[in-house]
Amino acid sequence: MSDSVSAGNPSEPPQGGHHGGNNNVAKLAFGAIGVVFGDIGTSPIYAFRETFVGPHPLALDDLHILGVVSLIFWSMTIVVALQYVSILMRADNKGQGGSLALVALISNSVSKTRFGGVVVLLGVFATALFYGDSMITPAVSVLSAVEGLTVVEQRLEPLVLPIALVLLAALFLIQRRGTAKVGALFAPVMTVYFIVLAVLGIVHLVENPAILWALNPWYAIQFFLTDKMLGFLALGSVVLAVTGAEALYSDMGHFGRGPMRMSWFGFVMPCLVLNYFGQGAMIMSLDSVGAAEAIENPFFVLAPEVLRLPLVILATCATFIASQAVISGAFSITHQAISLGFIPRLSIHHTSEETAGQIYIPFINWALMTGVIILVLIFQNSSNLASAYGIAVTGAMLIDTCLMAVLLIALWKWKLWLAVPVIALFFIVDGAYFAANLAKVGDGGWFPLMIGAIAFTLLTTWARGRKLMRERMTESALPLDVFAKSAHGSAARVPGTAIFMASSNVGVPSALLHNIKHNKVLHERVVVLTVEISEVPYVEPGERCEIVALGEGFYRMTLRYGFMEETDIPFALAETNLCGGPFEIMKTSFFLSRQTLLASNKPGMAIWRQKLFSWMMRNAASAMEFFRLPTNRVVELGSQLEI
Repeated sequence: MSDSVSAGNPSEPPQGGHHGGNNNVAKLAFGAIGVVFGDIGTSPIYAFRETFVGPHPLALDDLHILGVVSLIFWSMTIVVALQYVSILMRADNKGQGGSLALVALISNSVSKTRFGGVVVLLGVFATALFYGDSMITPAVSVLSAVEGLTVVEQRLEPLVLPIALVLLAALFLIQRRGTAKVGALFAPVMTVYFIVLAVLGIVHLVENPAILWALNPWYAIQFFLTDKMLGFLALGSVVLAVTGAEALYSDMGHFGRGPMRMSWFGFVMPCLVLNYFGQGAMIMSLDSVGAAEAIENPFFVLAPEVLRLPLVILATCATFIASQAVISGAFSITHQAISLGFIPRLSIHHTSEETAGQIYIPFINWALMTGVIILVLIFQNSSNLASAYGIAVTGAMLIDTCLMAVLLIALWKWKLWLAVPVIALFFIVDGAYFAANLAKVGDGGWFPLMIGAIAFTLLTTWARGRKLMRERMTESALPLDVFAKSAHGSAARVPGTAIFMASSNVGVPSALLHNIKHNKVLHERVVVLTVEISEVPYVEPGERCEIVALGEGFYRMTLRYGFMEETDIPFALAETNLCGGPFEIMKTSFFLSRQTLLASNKPGMAIWRQKLFSWMMRNAASAMEFFRLPTNRVVELGSQLEI
């Protein structure tokens, strides 16, 4: 996933989601180069090298070089070009892509079947794996680029780790300032970077065109036939060339599928292919001693000695941009998960007044920073990190394939004679990559799996706990219309408006019951407000608000938002006057409920998960901040609840 760059006010989707709006396709395609393709674009720095010098090194002969380059080319073609760019990009949820958007898109079709719960869990697990990936990507990318200094001057090796740590710390420290100004430089820098990739590749390709035989998939097959086990294990490193493929789908809403396809097929993929073929051509043209030296860092050896330092600087900038995109993607996916009810409310800062999608989540930022620094200190170099890299990505890719199978059959209604071979192809390819990466678990793959398992436990515990809470509250809920009639004559009415926030649009919220019990007053206008998050990224303005008048000055209001939108309640209230007249915020009091959980005799989930859920509730950000309520107009009332 990468940088969240949606534009406009909170009620409007970004222009990219509508394939350009007033922007032309070429401009969006250029912008996508800077935001979307950083992760996959920095793979040439380490992917080809790791296949030969990783945990399962290969011989530097023509058979293995042609086989590896052929594997990289056909992996890029099948996984990125065919699966993600050509097929999955057609599966947009009102212009948005990504695992959660895909789950929301297909859930209506399968929610009433036995597969409905499985589909949701798959999407949640893909999201959990993303957090592991978002820690490893900055660490391996920046560290591999800084290691290029050793190609320029071997004596600089002791400085590699400190420089990488300083750069990574700086990367996270600038997040709170927003990335709009830095983001303006992304596309030009990445465009120069990709052009340099292509030029370096072409130079060596011209010198040794025999590498072009790798376009024939037979060389990849021959590699497997000759070295069955090594060929299988090599997939664990080859897949590094396609890490970032899922970002193309996740970021579709920012630029539109048309511009992104143009960028990929017309510019990014050719540049990457030329560079990989250039690295292979260079190694093939060297003698055994020269090849053994060059394979330690073939990406930087591509350049003439005088240009290697500028290449290190350019590559470091590119990895910085790629890391920025992943961090911004973590903010974006967290915002979606909060909206869909899988993560507790967290403090969200909006870093741009013009761009709604520019957000900063302190908790996620510091958690990622801690994880990245720990990773660098534990693994020390990019080769060791590359062993940990890949398993989270391939796991997410395999999950996307599972979701795609449901999409093709349940939603798109493809004929089985067409759907089965397509699904089988992607299951074989993605399954092989995932299986090969399982061999890395002992070498560091345990780290992203551990992070994924922790994130999955937290996400599912929160979702389950919220469901139980709502069920318990609904069981004892008093109908609001009955309450309105009985309360009207039993409490004094005072001027002004009281808005009581309710998690469900059924029954009377506990804050309203406690207010009348302790204060024995009701405002002239009482509004019970429920915020619903729809399974679409954006809700049309005309569908935003639903109001039911209950008489005696009581109203039930429902505000609907998409999972990509900001829940700005004062903004929404200012837009309506159908609830007994316009709202004056400074004459309106907002009443919030804060529940304290008690263990029941028959808990709905394990005691340890109940305690975890309780801890998450205590540490969740206030609804006041999340809904952007004015701080001096909020009253919180506590209550106890058994789950």
